[in-house]
Amino acid sequence: MEDGGGLLRCILALDFGTTTGWAIRGHDGLITSGTVSLRPGRFDGGGMRYLRFTNWLTEIDRLSGPVAAIWFEEVRRHAGTDASHIYGGLMATLTAWAELRGVPYEGVPVGTIKRHASGKGNADKAAMIAAVRARGFSPADDNEADAIAILLWAIETNGGVA
Repeated sequence: MEDGGGLLRCILALDFGTTTGWAIRGHDGLITSGTVSLRPGRFDGGGMRYLRFTNWLTEIDRLSGPVAAIWFEEVRRHAGTDASHIYGGLMATLTAWAELRGVPYEGVPVGTIKRHASGKGNADKAAMIAAVRARGFSPADDNEADAIAILLWAIETNGGVA
């Protein structure tokens, strides 16, 4: 979706985790992606992961934005308690950051993303990486592949507008 001046709106897609995958479509239509490590350091307090994520979001917004919409993988079931807590903390951090700036955000169910990217709602990590590579991207891991898949879904089904 354009902003009225011919530029595309900047949208961000996220796959939450200790290694968070991200993909962003800039105003020029170029898609950039990667991962950011939110693993706490040896001497970090419990909230440092979320503070680091807040600072990273602010930097992405400053360098590539302003971010007009954010899409993220909506996970309903987690493999373990720690993963569940990390996801909840990152989601709370993201939603607070976005609310403060008036940026719309929306979760996309895991099965929806997998089905759109690979044709199977239960595709494994290797299938998701292969599906994204077939679209011309070179993700470093499944986190980045999932973020790219979320971004492509958002662009192709919603024009990227949350």
